[in-house]
Amino acid sequence: MARLSVLIADDNPVIRAGLAAILCEAEDIEVIAQAADGREALSLTRRHAPDVVLLDVRMPGVDGISALPHLVQLAPVLMLTYSQEAEIVREALLLGAGGYLVHGEFTTDELLRAVRDVPGGRPHFTPAAASVLLAELRASSHPQRDVPQSSERLSNSVIFGLSSREGEIMDLIASGMSNQQIASSCFITEKTVKNHINRIFAKLQSATRSEAIARWLGTARPGVTGHG
Repeated sequence: MARLSVLIADDNPVIRAGLAAILCEAEDIEVIAQAADGREALSLTRRHAPDVVLLDVRMPGVDGISALPHLVQLAPVLMLTYSQEAEIVREALLLGAGGYLVHGEFTTDELLRAVRDVPGGRPHFTPAAASVLLAELRASSHPQRDVPQSSERLSNSVIFGLSSREGEIMDLIASGMSNQQIASSCFITEKTVKNHINRIFAKLQSATRSEAIARWLGTARPGVTGHG
């Protein structure tokens, strides 16, 4: 029977070694590669095509959150980290993570079960991450802000490949909000806003706010450059 292949991405060599030792004890799991940052994780994932990527959040160079949207295009990703801030958990899940485990909140058996389940689309969350999910569900049933959800906005999100959070932020940009105002409105940090905007601008093929707004509102289209 083929074993489940795993790539471990964590900047701490002690943690990588510990995780590898735990996983290799299971007969149906093998660790095929280890990475010290997001850039190396992406390169090794392309090379080895693992069944699961275990991804830390805070790493030097390219961190886990920055690498995540690229990694999930290649393999299921299970966040495995000490980071339990609500905005980090929320962003990881919005970017496609298949689960979120916080060190110190799971047993060896729970880790192995999560690794086996994530490729099949069965997510696992430790208490800190589950609390964020619960808060999100409660907030969605009692929205605190009115964000446009028109069919045109949804169509634009599909056209440009924006996630729901990126579409929300693009709407706020189009409304004239500054990064600080967007951060306050979305309950995230300005750094997270900047990260979102960088990804949005790349997807909209835009270099400036005004150009991104023009594309988003329909006065320009992907691949069409304005004159003047």
